Amino acid sequence: MSTPSDQLVLPEGWTAVTGPDDLDAEDAKLVVLARGAMGRVEATQAAAVRDTDGRTYAAAPVSLPALSLSALQVAVAVAASSGATGLEAAVLLAGDATDPGLAAAGDLGADVTVIVTDRSGRESLRLTRNGAPA
Repeated sequence: MSTPSDQLVLPEGWTAVTGPDDLDAEDAKLVVLARGAMGRVEATQAAAVRDTDGRTYAAAPVSLPALSLSALQVAVAVAASSGATGLEAAVLLAGDATDPGLAAAGDLGADVTVIVTDRSGRESLRLTRNGAPA
C-alpha cells in the first residue's frame, strides 16, 4: 500500500504515510466494526474509531432533512459524547481523504491515524495528524 502524497490534496494538518502491508489486530477490529455498521443500515460507507482508553465506536452516515453527517463525523461524535478525551485510530471504510470527519477526528485526537479502506476493508490510504488540533 503506497499512495504518493504529492498526488493527493489533503486537509490541512494531515499527512499521507505508507503503512504496513497488513493491518494489525486492533486496526483490523475497527474494519470489522465499520463493516458491521455499514451492513446494518446498507450504507455506502462507515467508520469506526478507537479512543485512547481502547474503547471502540462504529457508525454509518446520517442523512436527514435537518442533519447530514459522514460516518466518521458520527463515530467521533459518539466517542466524544461517551466521554472519550482522545482518539488513537480510526478506519474510514469506503471513504476518501476529503471526508469532513477528518476535522472532527483531528479535534479529538491530536496524534490520530486514520486508515482509509475500500468497501472490502483493504487499506488504500493512511493519514496521520501530529500535533495540537487546529
